[in-house]
This record gives sequence, structure tokens and C-alpha cells, in this order.
Amino acid sequence: MSLRFFKSTFLFLLITATACGNNSGKPSANSTEADTISSAETSQKLKLGAERTAFYLPFLKGKKVGLVGNQTSIIPTEAGNVHLVDTLLALDVDLQKVFAPEHGFRGTADAGEAIEDGKDPRTGLPVISLYGNNKKPTPEQLEGLDILIFDLQDVGARFYTYISTLHYVMEAAAENGVQVMVFDRPNPNGHYIDGPVLEPEHKSFVGMHPVPVVHGMTIGEYAKMINGEGWLKGNIQAPLQIVELESYNRNEPYILPVKPSPNLPNATAINLYPSLCFFEGTSVNAGRGTSKQFQVFGSPFLPEKEFPFSYVPQSNEGAKSPKHLGKTCYGKDLSDAPRLNFLNLEWLIEAYNHTSQKRDFFNSFFTKLAGTEKLQQQIKEGLSASEIRSTWTLGLKEFEEVRERYLLYD
Repeated sequence: MSLRFFKSTFLFLLITATACGNNSGKPSANSTEADTISSAETSQKLKLGAERTAFYLPFLKGKKVGLVGNQTSIIPTEAGNVHLVDTLLALDVDLQKVFAPEHGFRGTADAGEAIEDGKDPRTGLPVISLYGNNKKPTPEQLEGLDILIFDLQDVGARFYTYISTLHYVMEAAAENGVQVMVFDRPNPNGHYIDGPVLEPEHKSFVGMHPVPVVHGMTIGEYAKMINGEGWLKGNIQAPLQIVELESYNRNEPYILPVKPSPNLPNATAINLYPSLCFFEGTSVNAGRGTSKQFQVFGSPFLPEKEFPFSYVPQSNEGAKSPKHLGKTCYGKDLSDAPRLNFLNLEWLIEAYNHTSQKRDFFNSFFTKLAGTEKLQQQIKEGLSASEIRSTWTLGLKEFEEVRERYLLYD
């Protein structure tokens, strides 16, 4: 079978599958600086931005294209998930190279592990790491590109680094005259907003913007906010285009077809992640090195009497050297916990109150995750979860007013 026949068949199937929605291509009513491809109002089936080939292909015609993607950059079909790289090449898009975020192009590297440049063995395309020598694309890496497609599955937490990669991609694109096209995807934690708002002095790659821990926005909406709030260096704006979702309701549960990173294996872990990730800045293990990552927590320094559940972290994919490797940890199993619609501080406070190593409970990473020194101080001072939450009220109200300007969906 010839490559030409394969491409023609693939093109027909994809466009047939995606062309049943709105084909107007008109900007949405709440578009601001972003040139937004609008959602269909009549379709009942959720469609990802990446699925809407009939809409975005005309924008890619005759352009040299780069892709910021990983294992989540897929198009679901009846025959299974098809990677966006394979889709674009089959549709004769002039895809030049791929840029990979934290965890790499295939999404198997440890959190924080440096990723090397390489080559995709399936297509031969060069893969440039944005979590190795540089987190921001260089002018040399962008040379010759007209458009950068950004297609990563975010999970809606400030410290999940894909939105930081988005920031640097947009900044580099603005500086080098490259357009950014974001293929929007649902936020599995998009049904609520919560947590302390990051203070500027605590800006880092795990928190770059003055937003709460849980921001309740899709990656496309967040891109609009980055542009609109002038967060890029020198208040520059990236030439931005959002390929919207169709029939998306942020309050409905969304089960990811592919795990977004090695230690978020299922919907429960993703939902608990904003609350349990605080343990990454403490002496407590949050399930790394087990099969229940971000669904359990434990430490050798917690008493067995109050925490009878135990486990022993072992080296595994995505956690080669987990905290307390090979040691028995006492804690809690939360894998059957109901779906959260708020940031739970009870587990963090409970662990701190019971640890035998209070002096060494927090480490310097905790403040980066929290985005403020206040949370650690409040826990040490014995404030309850409700008392701490009450101090977030004003910041959350102000953020919600800003957020409203950039929402694309109900």
C-alpha cells in the first residue's frame, strides 16, 4: 500500500469524523486579543481542539510547523488513540520538529528529571527538550517556523509545569514572530477554584503567575490570560489562536484517555493531586514509588497507631528514587475518597500535628508550591483548615473577577 493512499484515506477519515460540528470558523463573542476558532453550539459530543482538523488545517497550509506535545497529544478514534504527530504528517502538514515538556515526549521521565534532545524513532523528527538545557525555546530552535502548535493535557493546578512551559513558549514566539496555536483540552479539575494566590516574590517554574493553586481554566483560557494580563516579559503579546473545545462543560467529570504524567495514573490521582502535592514540600511521601501515586500518603515519622495503613516505596517508572525508598511509611489510603471540589488541607495539617520530626517536616520547596510563606506559618501556628481557608477569600474573589474575562466556556 502506497504512502499516498494511506495519507488520502487518513485524511478522509479524520475530516469525516470531525466535520460534523460548526464550520463557521468565526471568532467567539468573548474573544479579546486571541483569534479564537469558535465552538459548535449544537453538537452534544465533546470534541477536543486536536480533533477539529477541518477547522485548523487551512491555517496550517503552506506553513512550517512545530509542535509542543507529549504522550497526551492524541486524537481519539474508534480504532484507538492516534498521536497528533502522526495525524499532522498524514495530513501533509509540514511538521518540522517537536518540543517536549517535563517528563519528555513519551511522558516517562521522573518529575524534575532533565530531558535530553533526541529524535522520534517513529517519524525521525527532531525532539527538542524544554526541560533540559533550556525551558524557553531559543531563537535558533524556532528559526524557520511559522506556527507553534501547543497541545498538552493540563490538570488545572498552578504547580503542574505545563502552564509554565506554555508561558515560555508564548514568550519565545512573541519575540521571534512565530504564531502560537493552542489546541484546547478539558481541565479535569476545572470544576472549582481554590488555594492561596501566588505572591510575586515566590515565582518559580512550579508557579509563575498570581493565580490560586487550582485555577479552574482550560489551557486555552489560561493562554488568553497570560497574554491579556501582560505576564510575558516586557508586556509583549504572542500572536495567539485557540482551537476551542466543542460541547465542553467544566463542571462535568472528564476522564483522561492517557495519563498526563507518570505519577498521575487515574482520575482519582488527578483530583487529589492539588491537595496532596503539598506533601512534596515535606517529609511525607505522596505515593511516589507505589501503584497509588497521589492516592496515598505516609512517612516513617508518623505513628502507626494513628495511621495503621502502611506501604513501602519502591523504585518504579516515574519515581526511580522516591522519598523514603525501601522504608515502611505509615499514613492513609485515599484511593476511595469522593471527588473533591475544594483544596483539602486536613491531611496536611494532620500529618504535621502527628509527625515525630516537626523541625524537619517542611523543606524549602513547600513555599514554592504554596506560593506564599503564610501557609507554612499558619500550620505551625495551629490554625485549622477553615481558619486558613478564610484568609484566601479576598485573593480568590479578585482572581475570579480577572478570570471571568478569559473564559471560553460556561
